[in-house]
Amino acid sequence: MTGLRFDTYDWNGGREAMLRFGPESGPIVIAALPLFEEANRTRQFTCTILRALADHGIGSILPDFPGSGESVVATIDATLTDQRQAYSELTQQLGAHSYALSIRGGALLDTDADVAGRWHLAPQTGADLIRDLERMRAAAGKSDRGDEYAGNLLSPEMLAELRDAMACEDGRYRVVRLDTDPRAADATYAGAPLWRRSEPGNDIALAQQLAADIAHWIASCEG
Repeated sequence: MTGLRFDTYDWNGGREAMLRFGPESGPIVIAALPLFEEANRTRQFTCTILRALADHGIGSILPDFPGSGESVVATIDATLTDQRQAYSELTQQLGAHSYALSIRGGALLDTDADVAGRWHLAPQTGADLIRDLERMRAAAGKSDRGDEYAGNLLSPEMLAELRDAMACEDGRYRVVRLDTDPRAADATYAGAPLWRRSEPGNDIALAQQLAADIAHWIASCEG
């Protein structure tokens, strides 16, 4: 089967939903959306990348993690530790030829996973993410709302974990950025940072370019 399918996976804390794209044999890409509000802004764009990967013959999944998407875990109860554990257990179920495709803060989730390689788009550190959340909260005039950040209720444990969180750059690693980002990258592409927009958006041309980049990189990893 190569069309879009709805599926689930189990981890130690319960069961989460996921979407499947493309073939189920061969290398499989695990997509991790940015965290919190940026996930809503980039979901359609990420799905466009995954559909384009299917055109390259590469299967992929877009899972919910505890406290995100349609998860039964409330955001206030989510921890980075649990999200990383769910990611790792999902990877174990998929097997050896799984590759991480992580966007922005999603790059903080694949750190403990035994993946064949990591492809990160504009990865964030946890400290950068916290600064963005604080800035959005101040801009919205809600700096005194305790645990609310950009419409998300976050626990002190989650915030503490995020402050020191870093993406994993071990093994086969490729980082891609937009051409307006001056930080080091293996490749850059022209496009708007959809995660900065106030509403969800899409960029089909950029998604197709990124899918081609991922497909070529996976082919080089597979040898």
